[in-house]
Amino acid sequence: MAGKQNEKAVEAEQLYRDGEKLADIARKLEIPAGTVRRWKSTYKWDGEGSEREANVRKEKANARKAKRAAEKKMIASVEANEELTEKQKLFCLYYVKSFNATQSYLKAYGCAYSTALTEGPATLTNPRIRVEIQRLKEIKRQSLFADVDDLVEKQMRIAFADLSDYIEWGREEVPVMAAFGPVQVTDPETGEKVPLMKEVNAVRFKESSQVDGSVLEEVKVGRDGASVKLANRDKALQWLSTYFMANPMDQHKVEYDQKRLELEEKVRFGEAGPELADDPLSRSIKEVIDDGLLEKAAGDIAVPED
Repeated sequence: MAGKQNEKAVEAEQLYRDGEKLADIARKLEIPAGTVRRWKSTYKWDGEGSEREANVRKEKANARKAKRAAEKKMIASVEANEELTEKQKLFCLYYVKSFNATQSYLKAYGCAYSTALTEGPATLTNPRIRVEIQRLKEIKRQSLFADVDDLVEKQMRIAFADLSDYIEWGREEVPVMAAFGPVQVTDPETGEKVPLMKEVNAVRFKESSQVDGSVLEEVKVGRDGASVKLANRDKALQWLSTYFMANPMDQHKVEYDQKRLELEEKVRFGEAGPELADDPLSRSIKEVIDDGLLEKAAGDIAVPED
């Protein structure tokens, strides 16, 4: 649990709530920007009810709700089928989740693996079971189906994802460490021993509850540290440019055009700073512009393949 904020932390939080940027707060208070970012995270300046967190929680709750609704409908469908035995019903339910006949038979019948290896695929040839599986697959498809609006919104989130939504980076103060712990020095004003501090580069992941996980392709921790990989933004930008050429009256086009033009101008006229010029999203937009994709006519739109 976070302790009580010191006077500068309180002042910094007030400036943040007044609309000041973290970098500006650091300059105004003459402290490292990393310290301000740490205070923001530690003391939860955005609060538990921030808009971003609320949206993420809502999306995750809706996804869980849709999944539970689909499962209930599938169970009800199987239970109403009087032509199947109890174990056949279980086989059908397991199969539409895994599409693995051997494992589904193994779970439903509790037999030896060698038996399931033969009987699982054979069970799929039973006409009554095939009909029930098709019924369950249709229930699952209807319950979890994403319409065109959902698809466009998903591609928009991927195309204009900002890495700062997922990680925080900058400079912060940390104790200088020796073999037996932090190096201690004497404070000239108080005469007390205090840790010797130094400024270092720092990168921090945001909490999973604060981010849109559907835009992430990979999060991993390896020997060389942790990394975050966003979904393919080049593909999303190309898909959107083609879609909006074919559907110019779509309700999302105004937002798309605004975001695209803002970044296009910065990249094209060299107004982007080093941090934006090197950003993969800016490079993606520049490639789309250079390829002329924004001016090409489009045909029918299909759901992009992975």
